[in-house]
Amino acid sequence: MSGAPPQDLGHSHSKEGGHDHGQRKYEEYAYVLDYTPRGKSTTVRGREGVIVQAIGEERLTLLELLGVQNSTFEVGERLYIGREGRNKVMSVLGRMDYHDITQSAKNELAVIVEKVVVANEKRFVDYVNISQPITPRIHALELIPGIGKTYMMTIIKEREKKPFESFSDLQARVGVREPAKLMAKRIIEEIMGQARMNLFVRK
Repeated sequence: MSGAPPQDLGHSHSKEGGHDHGQRKYEEYAYVLDYTPRGKSTTVRGREGVIVQAIGEERLTLLELLGVQNSTFEVGERLYIGREGRNKVMSVLGRMDYHDITQSAKNELAVIVEKVVVANEKRFVDYVNISQPITPRIHALELIPGIGKTYMMTIIKEREKKPFESFSDLQARVGVREPAKLMAKRIIEEIMGQARMNLFVRK
């Protein structure tokens, strides 16, 4: 029982045993949605222990983690789950669907996703600066709740003059209220499987 199981998503070996040439990017950090000190895994049969449900910071996918015995976790806590030197997480057991997470995790999701968006402000502001039309009729920006054609046109005009530097810059120059909340709302739609295509959540 030493080391992480082969299905540990935190490791970068593909099934063939070699590296899969950087195609597969692994999560370095995840935010805790819920945890059970003595729980049963839903992704790995027969695995029991400290079961943590979390959302990955980079790919925004729901993950099930196996915590180190007797560790305590706080909802919203940012955990290191990368390959080297984890201290509270034994392994990444697998990905989860929205339907499989606990009600408590579902209740926390909106707050935690917004926390992730705010913590990674530059990445999401950059998205606003570089996003392009998806089809001749639909621009990626329009898929974010609260941004219709009018805001979209203003954003494109403004970013051509000067790229946006922050959410507050975006809000001040375009008039979009609480952009972080709007981004978070879109991410949750994608996590719940309600979006026809994903802008932010990577499978």
